[in-house]
Amino acid sequence: MAWGVADTGGGMSQIPAAEPYERIAAALRDEFAAVHPAATVARCVDAARYGALEVVGHAHPVLVERIARRHLQVLALGAIGGR
Repeated sequence: MAWGVADTGGGMSQIPAAEPYERIAAALRDEFAAVHPAATVARCVDAARYGALEVVGHAHPVLVERIARRHLQVLALGAIGGR
C-alpha cells in the first residue's frame, strides 16, 4: 500500500501504511549498521512514527526519518560516552 491512510477493513485509520517506513528502516539499518542492531533501528523508527502521529497528527515519512535518525545519533553518542 502506498503512503496514505491504511484501510483496516472497518473504515479509515489514522495509522499510515507501513511501506514507506520499512524503506526508512532499511536505509537507517544500513547507515547505522556499525553502531546499532537492526532491532534498535526498528524501535527508533516505530517510536518516531507514533510520536509524530501523536504530536503533530501525521507521520510524513520525511519527518519520521529525521526523528528516527536523530534518536539513533543520540543513542550512538550515549554508547560512546558510556564506554
